[in-house]
Amino acid sequence: MPWQAQVLNVAGEIDPATHLPVYREVRLKVPRQSGKTTLELVLEVDRSLYWGPSQRTVYAAQDRNNSRLKWEEQAEYLLTTPLRPMVDVRRQTGLERTIFIPTGSTVGITASEETSGHGFYLDLGIIDEAWAQRDSRLEGAFRPAMLTRPTAQLYICSTEGTDMSEYFNAKVADGRARVEDDYRYGVAYFEWSAGDDDDPDDPATWIRCMPALGHTITLDTIRADKESMDPADFARYYLNRRVPTGATVIAPGHWSAAADTGSHMASTPRFAVDVTPARTWAAIGVAGWRPDRRVHVEVIDHRPGADWVPGRMVELVRRWRPVWPTIVDPASPAGSLVTELTALEVPTEPITARDYAAACGQLFDAVMAELPTLAHLDQPVLNSAVAAARKRPLGDAWAWARKTGGDICPLVAVTLARYGLVKAGDGDFRIG
Repeated sequence: MPWQAQVLNVAGEIDPATHLPVYREVRLKVPRQSGKTTLELVLEVDRSLYWGPSQRTVYAAQDRNNSRLKWEEQAEYLLTTPLRPMVDVRRQTGLERTIFIPTGSTVGITASEETSGHGFYLDLGIIDEAWAQRDSRLEGAFRPAMLTRPTAQLYICSTEGTDMSEYFNAKVADGRARVEDDYRYGVAYFEWSAGDDDDPDDPATWIRCMPALGHTITLDTIRADKESMDPADFARYYLNRRVPTGATVIAPGHWSAAADTGSHMASTPRFAVDVTPARTWAAIGVAGWRPDRRVHVEVIDHRPGADWVPGRMVELVRRWRPVWPTIVDPASPAGSLVTELTALEVPTEPITARDYAAACGQLFDAVMAELPTLAHLDQPVLNSAVAAARKRPLGDAWAWARKTGGDICPLVAVTLARYGLVKAGDGDFRIG
């Protein structure tokens, strides 16, 4: 598409005096489904076949699972092309890589929680879904590995993030400033997004900010999605615009203090389900007691739509054999799943509005305590939900507001799971 050609032509400029790339860092901010993945694959293939022998590329998404899924998608596609005889795909967990046989170049994966960037050389680093990077640790791992590689480049690519996307937000602010001041030494910045004053209902706005519109996306599709999506989700994913969300409920510092990437449950789990008001996303959360009597919470699954939830819950119940029913708020959009869950022999337990308010207050207290009594895995999807969460009055108390601030169903799901676990007590530490 024209936008992809523009990015590749500019970002790939070579200084005729030095024969080195003009831009050592390239930043790209585009709406969802614009063709970013295809552009990244072109970069990887070009680097591997035409930049000399033994070029090393490392790709990273928001976590290792997403990195692996994207790498597998790209590898499988390559095997359907005329490049197949040149490609050897290694799938061993932890050593995943695509080898380009003529040059010995490789494309591998890593994740922000790993230190895989240390101790090797790197020619092309791609940080995808950069909105989910909590800090610069991944870039900090990549940079030293690129230091002795004169043609190395770092690509930082993403859709709009949230208020907690401090790393990517800083890259965007700096990139915009460079463009405004016409100061771009070493950094190329590209952005397609709607302005703060642009009308989100006007097709002219869509045409300006969606570079794939008219190529792989139609106006009719956008019109239909606009009618069914939460306005905040439409603004972020389609218009590539951050939605002002006001003050966060849980202070970022307190939420970070409760993070423990090594946390695990020592009891049978308590599951809960939530669905967004527009039914565009659903989440399954889990809570369990840790050996130190803190509560472990985790997002087990988070996907578009809600029809996948019953089948996934059947899998989880068969695997874990929980002793407690799955928590579902019957007054929420997830309430419509109760009949099917029951038919599939997945027991459910309803909660009242008073229970929901209590659940929200209890999770807030557990996180904000001087010594948090809750631990989470620092999952980007849960971090984003916490950043987007806002309050709504509920009687004399408050609860998470599902209709504002974007997709918070991951937070609601773990809030309900924790509430159900604590309500049942901590007497059972048997693994299911």
